[in-house]
Amino acid sequence: MTDRTLTFAEFRLDPASGHLYRGSEAVPLAPKAFALLQLLAGQSGRLIAKQELLTAVWPGVFVGDAVLKSTIREVRKALGDDSHEPRFIETAHRRGYRFIAPVTAAEPAAIAAAPPRVRYAHSGHVNIAYQVVGSGPIDLVFVMGWVSHLECVWNDPSFARFLSRLSSIARLIMFDKRGTGLSDPVPVSELPSLDQRLDDVRAVMEAAGSERAVLMGVSEGGPLCSLFAATYPERTEALVMIGSYARRMRADDYPWGPTPEEHLQFCDTIIRDWGGPVGIEERAPSLANDPAFRSWWSSYLRLGASPGAAVALTQMNAAIDIRDLLPTIRVPALVLHRTGDRCLKVEEGRYLASRIPGAEFIELPGDDHLPFVGDQDAMLDAIAAFLQRTHVRASNAGSLASIVTIKTEATGNDLDMIRRVFDRERDFHRGRLIDRSDEMVAAFDGPGRAVQCASSIVAIARQSRIVAKAGVHIGECVPCDEANPLIVTSGTLAAAASIHEVRVSRTIVDLLAGSGLSFADRPPVQLPDGRSLPVLALS
Repeated sequence: MTDRTLTFAEFRLDPASGHLYRGSEAVPLAPKAFALLQLLAGQSGRLIAKQELLTAVWPGVFVGDAVLKSTIREVRKALGDDSHEPRFIETAHRRGYRFIAPVTAAEPAAIAAAPPRVRYAHSGHVNIAYQVVGSGPIDLVFVMGWVSHLECVWNDPSFARFLSRLSSIARLIMFDKRGTGLSDPVPVSELPSLDQRLDDVRAVMEAAGSERAVLMGVSEGGPLCSLFAATYPERTEALVMIGSYARRMRADDYPWGPTPEEHLQFCDTIIRDWGGPVGIEERAPSLANDPAFRSWWSSYLRLGASPGAAVALTQMNAAIDIRDLLPTIRVPALVLHRTGDRCLKVEEGRYLASRIPGAEFIELPGDDHLPFVGDQDAMLDAIAAFLQRTHVRASNAGSLASIVTIKTEATGNDLDMIRRVFDRERDFHRGRLIDRSDEMVAAFDGPGRAVQCASSIVAIARQSRIVAKAGVHIGECVPCDEANPLIVTSGTLAAAASIHEVRVSRTIVDLLAGSGLSFADRPPVQLPDGRSLPVLALS
């Protein structure tokens, strides 16, 4: 088959990216259909016998005329071609097929496939760069780990092919996280927490017109997608995690992450070597000695983030721990991990799958961490098969919520005042009221907003010399009423807090990496069911 770019009518077939384009828009086409079209168009005007097509497109595999006819139909559908009055593919009865449209061929370098248009979503005061590729039957939000750059991804043929195949399965939505790539830069001291990034995902989905999507996260993107799936199950079709983790750093009960010394050593490497192919040996060992890939990886990192931002992101990621939240995920989940992954051990993928109810785990051969390096087809085939057998979930699935309980000894006018403050701050931080007669309780879709709301209420109470204290806990909230153990736990934390103190569970703190909030240890709290809960206080 030719490796040249083929142009015919309004279409362009680009072997480098493995995609068919109509103008600047990618046209979904499965790999075998793409290969068949490439063979026919590459020999325009020539009648190609059925057996020759079968041998070339399905080498070493016995398939019959029915498969060939089905694939021809798929190609015709993508081209909008009519078998009775063909513009592109003519059928020679019982003999084969002929491509009849004029074709212009050029070397790959002569025609550069324009990357998809970059658009911007507004998340608060920050502009988030995103792209939409393809028009599949479902939406798929793809989240890369660490850093990214939406235009640079299309400059590597293997990455471009990976994304093009995804866009043939689904309508692909990608974005650069705030502080990286083409999104607004932010001060290194203000890089976002997972909580804030939830807002960015929602903003991108809304800008792209996506009401519900599959969330797919690679590496650090996995915890973000998991948190989104748990918090917004009504907006999550399914969850796919590739080479990901539940906790980044090593612990006694999580022996696979880096040690603090290894983490600091990597941060030093970033500062010293940024601009070069940092981390390529662990992330893409099969291409670590390929000059073209080393050059592309260097530019991808350099354009994706500054050295300071890369270190700050690495330190933020080091604090991620979503282990306690994994059991609250109620959407279909697929965890993919390569056996020899040198960046994140396969045991981390097994752990994820074991903690997510009903999750499917597929272990793939290979040493590469980056999903588009190595045998990407095996990974893409597994994703496509998973999405085909994923069914619509029940609408009453529980969701993740952060609960704030405010306790006060105030009466009369003071009580009226603190309730007004509670209502105002709850609305400002996008909380929803949970009606309880004796306490002020609200649910939030992000732990950061919950803690900030509680902190604001308690601070105003202190200034007004009104006794108030708060408890914040996170978990699955269905039904979200006063009998829910999550709400009972939040109330227990508030009762245990000192006056004008915000007491939070350890799980809340684990989700606020990068938030700038600091916490101090407090003695564990005994819950009504007899469990002991690790807690901290906002300091």
